[in-house]
Order: sequence, then C-alpha cells, then structure tokens
Amino acid sequence: MFTGIIEQVGSVQETTETGIGRRLVLSGHELGSLPLGASLAVNGVCLTAVETGHDTVTVEVIPETLRRTNLGTLAPESRVNLERPMAADGRFDGHIVQGHVDGVGIVAAIHRGDDGAVVVSVAVPDSIQRYLVEKGSITIDGVSLTVAGLTDEGFSVALIPHTLEVTTLGLRNRGDTVNLEVDVLAKYVERLLKGTK
Repeated sequence: MFTGIIEQVGSVQETTETGIGRRLVLSGHELGSLPLGASLAVNGVCLTAVETGHDTVTVEVIPETLRRTNLGTLAPESRVNLERPMAADGRFDGHIVQGHVDGVGIVAAIHRGDDGAVVVSVAVPDSIQRYLVEKGSITIDGVSLTVAGLTDEGFSVALIPHTLEVTTLGLRNRGDTVNLEVDVLAKYVERLLKGTK
C-alpha cells in the first residue's frame, strides 16, 4: 500500500523492449537499496524491482500495464514520481493508494494564479467520472490530491508550489496523459450497494 506522498522524482535511464513487455531502468537516490521483489510506485503504478544497482532499479512492465497507464510513453530522461510502500509503523499521510491505475486522463487546462497556485483540469473516461466527488481523494501520477471541483469533462485540482516542485506535476502540459487512481473506498461502496435492493 502507498499513500500518494511522493518520496522523490527519479528519471528513466533506459527502456528495453522484451518478449513480455518493457524493462525500465530508473535512477534515483538510494534506489539501489531496494531488495529484489520489492514494490515501487512509478507514476502511481505498483511495479516490482527485478534488478538493482548503485542508485538504480530495474522494473518490468507487462502489456496489460502498458495498455492501462501512461508508462508506455516513457523514454530515456523522462522524469517519474517514485514512492516506496508505506511501512507498517509509518505515519499515514495522503490517502490509501494501491498503485492500481483505474485509467488515463488528459490534462485539459492549466491555470496559473497570481498567488502561485496552479489549477489543473483533467478530462477523464466515463468509467472514472462516477467515483469523483468534490473534496474527495484522487491520485494523479501517484500524487495524492484533493478534488477541487467537478467539470463536465472530469475534475480539477489546485496545486501548491511545493507539490509542483517535488513531483512531476510541475512538468505537465495541456494534452499530456496522466495515470489516475480513484479512492478505493468509493469502489467498495459501489460494489456493496449493488448487492442491495
């Protein structure tokens, strides 16, 4: 389980096509200390460390994950949000994040305010729209955020300067794709209500 509090922004060193998808070599502070088999959220996608080196980790991305996320767009020098799983005795910030992306959204608009805040609007598929509520939780590229408002196309979030500096969200442009994970509690509520008459 993750929390959506990004530990660091890493970078893609190398991408290699394999018979089962794609291998990504990622670089970042202390990534080499991850044990083999450890989980790592990359832009909000839970992946497994299959090799480690000095400040690098290699992960494998299968076709199913490439189809459902924006990881297929990554190339050498791409910047990525990285988060290790939450330790059982750790402080719980953010919200419950599984690293299971529900769909890909498109950055529809970016508005920069005079106060330094940035409001980003994201267009989403219909399959995600029903889980969105104002002031609810949403994960964008692994970042735990609060839905600031709902739009006809999707939703908006307000980003403070700190979030823009310590995540890849400050690098996003209109038209970019982003990984989205809705609040898992909303999905459980929907499933439970389907069992009632």
